[in-house]
Amino acid sequence: MRVLAAMSGGVDSAVAAARAVAAGHEVTGVHLALSAKPGTLRTGARGCCTIEDARDARRAADVLGIPFYVWDFAERFTEEVVDEFVAEYAAGRTPNPCLRCNEKIKFEALLDKAIGLGFDAVCTGHYARLATVDGVPQLRRSADDGKDQSYVLASLTHEQLAHAMFPLGDSTKAQVRAEAAERGLQVAAKPDSHDICFIPDGDTRGFLTRKLGEQPGVLVDDETGAVLGRHVGVHEFTVGQRKGLGIDAPAPDGRPRYVLSLEPVSGTVRVGAAEKLKVTEIVARRPVTRVAFDGPVECVAQVRAHGGLAPAVAEVVDGELLVRLREPLSGVAPGQAVAVYREDAAAGDLVLASATISTTR
Repeated sequence: MRVLAAMSGGVDSAVAAARAVAAGHEVTGVHLALSAKPGTLRTGARGCCTIEDARDARRAADVLGIPFYVWDFAERFTEEVVDEFVAEYAAGRTPNPCLRCNEKIKFEALLDKAIGLGFDAVCTGHYARLATVDGVPQLRRSADDGKDQSYVLASLTHEQLAHAMFPLGDSTKAQVRAEAAERGLQVAAKPDSHDICFIPDGDTRGFLTRKLGEQPGVLVDDETGAVLGRHVGVHEFTVGQRKGLGIDAPAPDGRPRYVLSLEPVSGTVRVGAAEKLKVTEIVARRPVTRVAFDGPVECVAQVRAHGGLAPAVAEVVDGELLVRLREPLSGVAPGQAVAVYREDAAAGDLVLASATISTTR
């Protein structure tokens, strides 16, 4: 096949491209320029789309002997990822920008362009597996539970998965690094990227305040209604947050307080005990489903990229994904995604659906 390998400049995407070459495909490498000012993005070990990352990707392509290009997706990235990130926080929700980048940039904008140019598939370094069930491509967890990224890919459609390649799905991170070293790739020991690439100093609060301005409000005790402190905007907080609340006095029982809910219109941040964070029901909008939800489906729900797992029953009701948890989960934030999985004897852990959390009970 003609394969377009998305090369971030890290070890995973480099080895994924190498495996596509080794499998006999006609591979072209591409690095996505996601900022009009790439020099302002986070550099070093915590970056993923800086100038130095583009150079690392080019060097890897040279070692593999494949053509390499840099495509400018900065405007699309700003609109689809950065602007939505800011808008979601302003609305009192907690978005996942990496999930949105995969959905809107790598497997919508990039894949559309690749197909238009005659490529058969886009290859990435994500840790996830593909399976064909009843002739339809399905997404599975990777072999390395610690690196599994099926959660941040769960919103991809059947059509997108039909043109996707995840060569690392059956490998561990240690195996990928060892292979990179054997192939002479300089990124073999390069640290993984972390945090949010478009917030160069890692100060999410400061970034959002610069974008949204100060919108003062109060922190309120959920039990008594007492005002415990003041803040410059609900965008400073997320449900489940414990640290950095700016509350001087401890709770009467001496236990820590957590953010329970955000009310952006009034500017109210409600805080309380950890027990009040437990939820047993999730309602999520914009579901992407891979099976027919003719009724309740037994599954496992996941609400965070790493962790937040519970057995559950899911169904689609009035166009929304309703997930009833058999075991309560804590710190489930509106704006995040919920992905539901089913253990399949033939194909492993299959993604059944994904949706964006709107409310919890």
